[in-house]
Amino acid sequence: MPILGRRLAAITAALAMSVTTGALVSPASAHSGSSDDNTKKMPTATGYGGAVSTVDVDASAAAIEVLRKGGNAVDAAVAAAATLGVTEPYSAGIGGGGYFVYYDAKSKKVHTIDGRETAPAAMPTDAFIKPGTAEAFAFKKQATSGISVGVPGTAATWERALKRWGSLSLADVLDPAIDVATDGFVVDETFRQQTLENKDRFLPFEATRELFLPGADNDAPAVGSTFKNKDLAQTYRLLAKEGMDAFYEDELADEIAKTVRNAPSSLDPMVPVPGPAGVMTTEDLDDYKVLDQKPTHVDYRGYDVYGMAPSSSGGTTVGEALNILETFGLPALKDDKAKVLHHYLEASALAFADRAKYLGDPAFVDVPVKQLLDPVFGKERACEIDPLHAAEKPVPAGDVADYNGACDVEPAALSDEKDSENINTTNLTVSDKWGNVVEYTLTIEQTGGSGIVVPGRGFILNNELTDFSPVYSETDPNRIQPGKRPRSSMSPTIVLKDDEPFLALGSPGGSTIITTVLQTLINRIDLGMSIEKALAAPRASQRNTANVTAEQAFIDAEYGQELASKYGHKFAAAGDPGTSAAEIGAATAIEFLNDNKVRAVAEPVRRGGGSAMVVKPSH
Repeated sequence: MPILGRRLAAITAALAMSVTTGALVSPASAHSGSSDDNTKKMPTATGYGGAVSTVDVDASAAAIEVLRKGGNAVDAAVAAAATLGVTEPYSAGIGGGGYFVYYDAKSKKVHTIDGRETAPAAMPTDAFIKPGTAEAFAFKKQATSGISVGVPGTAATWERALKRWGSLSLADVLDPAIDVATDGFVVDETFRQQTLENKDRFLPFEATRELFLPGADNDAPAVGSTFKNKDLAQTYRLLAKEGMDAFYEDELADEIAKTVRNAPSSLDPMVPVPGPAGVMTTEDLDDYKVLDQKPTHVDYRGYDVYGMAPSSSGGTTVGEALNILETFGLPALKDDKAKVLHHYLEASALAFADRAKYLGDPAFVDVPVKQLLDPVFGKERACEIDPLHAAEKPVPAGDVADYNGACDVEPAALSDEKDSENINTTNLTVSDKWGNVVEYTLTIEQTGGSGIVVPGRGFILNNELTDFSPVYSETDPNRIQPGKRPRSSMSPTIVLKDDEPFLALGSPGGSTIITTVLQTLINRIDLGMSIEKALAAPRASQRNTANVTAEQAFIDAEYGQELASKYGHKFAAAGDPGTSAAEIGAATAIEFLNDNKVRAVAEPVRRGGGSAMVVKPSH
């Protein structure tokens, strides 16, 4: 479909949704994707024939186009992800990695792909430590460096997903993204702000400067201007023609490795950016493999909840928290929201204690997944929750080697963990007319990744290796090791009821991804909210820290005040008012209704609001 046709399709779908759902049509505060400012973002869409929810209207329109052409959910998910690489280049792209969860309607089984980045073979264990000390560099210096770049997994994930379950060619699904990259999208306040916030990180790198700071005095693109990325369009054309071998084996692989190794670098702690030089080689790229993984699984109040296994900590941490909460009759308490949320916060803290103690890349660490997801272990951990008072944080980890479901077992020692994950990632949810479902979270780590653009190729390289614990310890499951995948919190989740899809959801947000997914599930299942309200509700994130990080609306709500005054929870606002840091997550979801009808839901406000679309809108 020509790009104008895609725009008109998106506009028509949005207008139809505004009538059928009763939702307000508001101007897209993220990328409109056209210069006429007519394309609208809709946070909710209900209908048939397939659906999509993303943070961006162009990405959602790309998925809908592929679905209308006869593609399935996998084809549409890759099309949306590739388009996000154009319009959300500071969150995702082929320079990063992620986790892909797929429900196959024919077999009624859930499958996953681990496309997490890996550390190069020459990765030093003291990569982020100031020379001659035991102290880590400032995070910005760690992140803005060649040494922070992991071997990307996104391109291989797309190839593997299409090969296993797709119905269209890579060229077909990349076509919408190529159109958007060639014709451009309209710059909004968010894109300009994110560019300016990263200006000092982008300036040291010539290719990044030329692409994202092209104005006089290296100013960011102006709001309302059209941003084109013809280099990325050409890169996508190369991959469409030659496949992913072009990324991992041929000239492009050599360019990526040289860019990582030869990027400007400094070991001087007094120089804020850039940081240490990279060590990636073409052999690292050639050796990269995505992993077909079994999903994690727990049964929660009759729902089968499937998530991502390690190297992600998402599936085990969400699953363990649900096992803890299963012990309590929360649905009967839904009129007492503060009490339900008290249990949610306490269960989350316990699960995060165990995450810190046990979670890492299973190729390098013995991760006790079976024990962490054992309902008996969850029942024993639930003994630690005082129904009337918040526990002093941090709480100790549970002992996976000695548990019996009773409340008299000594906990394991505290784990020394500092959260190194950043908040910027993106997530998408797609379904098709056959009932297949994709939940996909992908990232380049923090906003702007490493800050390093591959010259002439149009994409930013990740800074994912900062997700390792920077100070090496033999007892830390997330310690730096060559070839290892850093621990992640990405939590793409698919929920089944009687082997049929009930809900699919995920979110960006670093380690708050876990709590965003968990809280949304509690809102929907235990508090009985609609999926729209469950996703939009104010959020709080307890990650086994003294203070609960919360959005201001959560703190100010009646239940927030009760949680503080009655239960003793201590709150800290998520960030400065009016900034993206004040928000937790930016979720997407699809709920599956009766008679093959679906409801796609995106954020109404966070990150400027998301874009939900269906192939055939209805009441």
